[in-house]
This record gives sequence, C-alpha cells and structure tokens, in this order.
Amino acid sequence: MFKNLASKGSKLVALSIVPVLSFAAGPAKAAGGPDLTALSGQVDFTTTIAAVLAISGLLAGLYIAIKASKTVLGMIRGR
Repeated sequence: MFKNLASKGSKLVALSIVPVLSFAAGPAKAAGGPDLTALSGQVDFTTTIAAVLAISGLLAGLYIAIKASKTVLGMIRGR
C-alpha cells in the first residue's frame, strides 16, 4: 500500500516540478544570468569563518572536558 502511494506521490511531485524548473531556467539561460561580481567581490567572510571555528573549538573542548570528568568519576567510583 505504501509503495504504491510513494510512487504516485513522487510522480506527482516530478510532474509538478519539471515545468517550474524549465520555466525558471529558460530566461536565465537566454540572458546569461545576472552578473553579481560587483556585489560578491566586496564580501569578506574571514571573520565569520573565524567565529564559527572558535565556537566549534569551544564546543569540542567542552565535550572533551565533560567526557574526561565522566571517565575520572567512573574510575573513582569503580565502574
């Protein structure tokens, strides 16, 4: 029952998406697409990348500290 329903649902989605995608890609292909180099050339993500790496480093350190404390407490308790 669910296999039949899934295949009908995927066919319906495919049939409804194909015309939309072909319509959206048509004008962009014909015009060559917009030139966004003036906007994207001025964007600098170095501070954002540094912040994300710093936060992930802090979370990794926190995870290691929690795991180490659980291990030490387990050794003390005799588990």
